[in-house]
Amino acid sequence: METIVYNAKGQEKGRIELPAFFGTEVSGVLLHEIATAYLSNQRSGTHKTKTRGEVSFSGAKPWKQKGTGNARAGQRNSPLWRKGGIIFGPQPRDYYTKMSKQKKRLSLGMAFSAQLQKGNVIVVDSVKIDEVKTKKVVELLKNLKVEGQKIVFAISDDINFKTASRNIQNIVVENIKNINAYQVLWADKLIVTPGAIDSMKERQSL
Repeated sequence: METIVYNAKGQEKGRIELPAFFGTEVSGVLLHEIATAYLSNQRSGTHKTKTRGEVSFSGAKPWKQKGTGNARAGQRNSPLWRKGGIIFGPQPRDYYTKMSKQKKRLSLGMAFSAQLQKGNVIVVDSVKIDEVKTKKVVELLKNLKVEGQKIVFAISDDINFKTASRNIQNIVVENIKNINAYQVLWADKLIVTPGAIDSMKERQSL
């Protein structure tokens, strides 16, 4: 399986043979499971409401039991009253979902394969820039004709490029060693380098 390699000017430079994981059979069930687990693991789980035992009110009875014409009331912290406690409200919890290494590895291959099938994978020979300037990244996006889209750069570690990309909306620059299936699927266009593909091949073979 081959694909075109472009240079930073958007010109065709040659072709590259893609590793076997780009041809992984896609399972929508597994990708949904992995994406759901990833999003769950991003949640802090710090949501909290106060119960009737935690709201700050006097424990005194609001009025006497009989003779006033009002409904019976024992405390002002009742959930039925304004500013009272909350019944069955959210409490702090851990949303962490554990996924096996085998599922993570398989789903990552599926994600790359799915993006390749859709024609969303672009291989660029290099993304190195001489100076840390956002306009350099904008120029690259313009040359590759991917402006205004959600883009993920799956590349080897490059601090200059990552720093220069920070001010551009909907751009994610991720080290190929840390990228996950959700990030790959999120992108409208996935931009990789030949070096990153080699690193990914080693990662998938472990």
